[in-house]
Amino acid sequence: MSGRPEILFPLFGTLTKLDGIGPKSAQILENASVRTPLDVLFTLPHSGVDRHRRATIRDVVAPSVVTVEVTVGEHYPPKSRGRPYRVQVTDAQTTFQLVFFHARGDFLQKLLPTGQKRVVSGKVEIFDSIAQIVHPDHVLPVAEAEEIPAFEPVYPLHAGITQKAMWKATRSALDLAPALPEWIDPGLKAREHWPDWHTALAKVHSPDATSDLSPHAPARERLAYDELFAHQLTLALARAAVRKAKGLPSVATGLLTKKVLAALPYTPTNAQNRAVSEIVADLATPLRMNRLLQGDVGSGKTLVALMALLCVVEAGGQGVMMAPTEILARQHLEGLRPLAESAGVVLEILTGRDKGAARAAKLAALAAGKIDILVGTHAVFQKDIAFKDLRLAVIDEQHRFGVAQRMELGAKGRAVDVLVMTATPIPRSLALAQYGDMDVSVLDEKPPGRTPVQTALVSTSRMDEVVQKLRHAVAEGRQAYWVCPLVEESEVVDMTAAEERFKQLRAALGEGVVGLVHGQMPHAEKDAAMARFVAGDTKVLVATTVIEVGVNVPNASIMMIEHAERFGLAQLHQLRGRVGRGAAASTCLLLYQAPLTETGRRRLEILRETEDGFRISEEDLAMRGAGDVIGTAQSGLPRFRIADLERQTGQMAVAQTDARKLLNDDPKLETPRGQAARTLLWLMEQDKAIRLISVG
Repeated sequence: MSGRPEILFPLFGTLTKLDGIGPKSAQILENASVRTPLDVLFTLPHSGVDRHRRATIRDVVAPSVVTVEVTVGEHYPPKSRGRPYRVQVTDAQTTFQLVFFHARGDFLQKLLPTGQKRVVSGKVEIFDSIAQIVHPDHVLPVAEAEEIPAFEPVYPLHAGITQKAMWKATRSALDLAPALPEWIDPGLKAREHWPDWHTALAKVHSPDATSDLSPHAPARERLAYDELFAHQLTLALARAAVRKAKGLPSVATGLLTKKVLAALPYTPTNAQNRAVSEIVADLATPLRMNRLLQGDVGSGKTLVALMALLCVVEAGGQGVMMAPTEILARQHLEGLRPLAESAGVVLEILTGRDKGAARAAKLAALAAGKIDILVGTHAVFQKDIAFKDLRLAVIDEQHRFGVAQRMELGAKGRAVDVLVMTATPIPRSLALAQYGDMDVSVLDEKPPGRTPVQTALVSTSRMDEVVQKLRHAVAEGRQAYWVCPLVEESEVVDMTAAEERFKQLRAALGEGVVGLVHGQMPHAEKDAAMARFVAGDTKVLVATTVIEVGVNVPNASIMMIEHAERFGLAQLHQLRGRVGRGAAASTCLLLYQAPLTETGRRRLEILRETEDGFRISEEDLAMRGAGDVIGTAQSGLPRFRIADLERQTGQMAVAQTDARKLLNDDPKLETPRGQAARTLLWLMEQDKAIRLISVG
C-alpha cells in the first residue's frame, strides 16, 4: 500500500486546473483551507436560489428573484454623475426597468440591444412604485439561457470569489472526479436508498429544490456517511493495532474482590456489577483492553476501578491509577486505602512531591512487586519508574488525555490493559467520534444513599438575602462552596473576582470561617486551604473552578455558583455534583445576572429539571454544537466537512458497527470492498490509518 491510488490523482491536483480559478482565486481559497479540487467538491452549497423561468413578473411578490424572457426597450443613460443607467424591458405582460450603477454605456448597448430578446434573472424590487431589477445576476441571449440553472446553489464564499466562479469550479471538479468502487455495505446502501459516490457529488452540487440541501437528503446523507465511516475505520484500525499487541491474560480469582464487597456498607448497583464483569472478561483475554468507563457524577466509578485493579492483583500483577492532579490522587488514596486494606492489598501513592530517600524506597518496593496498586499523577510514568509486572492502568478524567497519550501508554513496552474513567457524560455520537477506538461501559444508576440536590435559580440582585441564608446555614454547622466564574480569560481578573467575594463573605460571616482557592495560588497554599475545608475548620470555600473535578467533602451540602450563566451546562452539572455526597439534604443555588437570554434561561432551567448527566449533555449538544461541548481546544474531535454530529447522530453508531465488522471479516482490507475502503481512506486523507494497515 505504497501511496495514493492513481485514480485519485486528479482530485489532489492544483486548483488552477479548475475553470474560473486563476492564481489569485486559488490563493484566496488556499487561505481558507480549500487546497485541492477535492476540497472544492467538499464545499457544499448552503442554500439555493430558485431561477425557474416565468412568463412575467406581474404576480411576483417583491422582493424576490425572478427569471424571465424580455424584449429590450429604450436605454436611459444617467443625466448626471452618480445617477443610475436604466434600461426599459417588457415581458409577456408588463414593463419594468433594469438598473445599473457605474456601468459603461457602450457595454450595456452590447449586452442589451434595443428590440432584441434576452433572458434576465435577478431580484425584483419596487422603487417609487416602479418594478426594477438592479444589476441582474444573469443576462443572456435566449439561445444560451439554458446556462442558467433552474435552482442555483449558493456557496459559502470567501471575499473575492464570486458565486459564478464557485459554480464553474465545482462543475469542472466534478468532471475530474472518477467513478469509484463502492465501499458502503450493499445492504445498508440499498436500505437507505443512497446513490453512488459520484452521483451523490453531482447531486449535492446541482440541487433541484431546497429539500436537496437538507442534511437528510439521500445524497448528503451518503457523503456524510462516507466521512463518518472513514473516521470510524481509522479508529477501528487503531483499536485492532492496539489489540494485536499481545496483552497478558489476567484471570481473576475473586478472592480479594469478595473481601472488599464484604467490607462495603452497601451493595453495588446493577450498572456497577455489569461494568465489572465486562472488565473482568476483557482482562482475561490475551488481547489488550482499551475500555472507557463513563459514569455520571457519583455513579460509583471508583469502586469499579478498584475491582478492576484487584483482579490484576489476584492474577499476580500490579495496577496503577492515574489522576490529573495531586489533590485528586490523594483523594483516590483516601477512598481506596481502607477498602484495599480490608483485602490485605498494599496501596501506595507517588506524586511529584516524593523526593530523595522516600521516593527511592517507593521505587524499590515497586520494582520488587511489594506495592500492588500505585496511585499517582502523570509522574508515575517517568523514566526511572519500573514496575515488577504492571498489567492495568486506570486513567481518571479522560479529557486531558487523548488518543496519542493512550498509544504512548501502550508503547511503555508492556502489554498494559487500559481503563479510562470519565465523569463527563458525553452524548453517544460524540463519544463514538472521540473514543470510537475504545469499548465503552456506562454507569447509568446512582448508588443508594445519595440525596438528590435541590437546585434553585436566584438573581444576583438578591445577594444580601443569599448571604444572610448562608450565615444561618453555617451557624447550623453546614459547609458550602462558593464558586466564582473565570472572568474572560484573564487570570488576574479571575483572581480579583474570587478575592473580592472572599473579603465580602469574610466580613459578613466572620474571620476564619471562609477559605479561598484559585488557580494563581502556589500549590502548597491551595492544598492547605482545601485541607482546612475538608477538616471542617473553614465552613465556606470560595473557589474558581479548580474544584470541579472530583473533590469529595461529604459534609459540604451547599453549592453557590455565581454568574451561573457564564458556565457551560456540563460544567455546572460537574460543580453541582460536588454536593449531595453525604446524608444531609443539599442545595445548589445558581446565581445569575439578570436579564438572561432565552438560551441562558433554558440552560439553567434544564439543570433545575434534571440531575441526569446524559440528558444534560444531549441538551448541551443540541444547544451549543459539538466542538463546544467537549471544548474544541482539547476535544480531539475530527473536523467533519459534511457530516453534522448534531443532526446525524444515528449514523455514527452505524458507521462504527460497520467499520468493526468490515475489519473483522477482512482485517487486511484485501477483498474488493476492503480495497474500496482503502481508496476511501486515501480520499479522506486518513494517512495514519493507512500506515496501520501496512504495518499489519
